[in-house]
Amino acid sequence: MYNLINPTRIFHWIEKLINFINSIFFILLIVALTFALVLSPPDYLQGDSVRIMYVHVPAAWIGLSSYTFIALLSVLNFTFKIKNLNLITKSIAPLGLMFTCLAIITGSLWGQPTWGTWWAWDARITSMLILTIFYILFILAHKLISQENKANKISSIILIFGLINIPIIKYSVDWWNTLHQPASIKIAGTSTIHSSMLLPLMLMLLVLLLYSALIFLMKYKTEIIRIKKKNLKRI
Repeated sequence: MYNLINPTRIFHWIEKLINFINSIFFILLIVALTFALVLSPPDYLQGDSVRIMYVHVPAAWIGLSSYTFIALLSVLNFTFKIKNLNLITKSIAPLGLMFTCLAIITGSLWGQPTWGTWWAWDARITSMLILTIFYILFILAHKLISQENKANKISSIILIFGLINIPIIKYSVDWWNTLHQPASIKIAGTSTIHSSMLLPLMLMLLVLLLYSALIFLMKYKTEIIRIKKKNLKRI
């Protein structure tokens, strides 16, 4: 199994992927921003402040899905003992933290004109704050614990324990009376968001995903180089 995801085996593909993403990123960014800031209509109640949604919602999705992904990788690492999974989690975690913080900040900017306050101890806001804390604890475990095996074990436990928070974030608007409205975009069922807003939202999501992939590949490459320099034993 390790041979399929051996970082030294796929190292030469990383530069190609980085170059490919760079070649299309700025074009897609311009297109997405044009739809989000110019072509999409203002909301009939919130006006132009609704445009914050085009950053806030994709950032929240990426922050949430990134944590879920690296936590599941930690479960696999406990089962199969594949050290390369630690490289992936360490490369993704800072990205997940960045997008989670971005979601909280943009949510605060959006909340002020919408709710009349910068912050409220709303169930979803609070659970997103807790998600940020789990990200920080994971990163600190690797920064503060010098013994790599011990750091990997403790950080994995942190990630797995934090999985409890994921369904709370997802279903908090359904379980409790919160300031957040129920989901407008549904995989199963009818979405209530208009297509004129859905298209720029999806375009911004694509742009932020490409940015995430770019930063991940660069960070992953850095981790591979670090391991080669330290001549660490690989599985």
